[in-house]
Amino acid sequence: MIIEEKRSLNGNLTTGVIQNLVLENREKLNVSGVNDVLSFDDQVVIIETELGLLTIKGDNLKINKLSIDTSEVSVEGTINNLTYSDHQAKSEGGILGKIFK
Repeated sequence: MIIEEKRSLNGNLTTGVIQNLVLENREKLNVSGVNDVLSFDDQVVIIETELGLLTIKGDNLKINKLSIDTSEVSVEGTINNLTYSDHQAKSEGGILGKIFK
């Protein structure tokens, strides 16, 4: 499943922001347009993206790939739910900020 969104932060369509989610067999999710990983454990991963917060729920979740250069994250495990929130987080203490200081 490939979902490509082209929206601005206020919800209007735009050509500037592209968000790709690629879900393979509910076991591997690749996300582009990632700003930060706010929190994660084996059941919930919360990611700040260009289009808002993305919450991934499932079982045995782990972050397999995290690239600050390409703004991509790969999550593996049993993925049961993907939810976007319109709230754009402004956190300086995220995982990427702590790792790449």
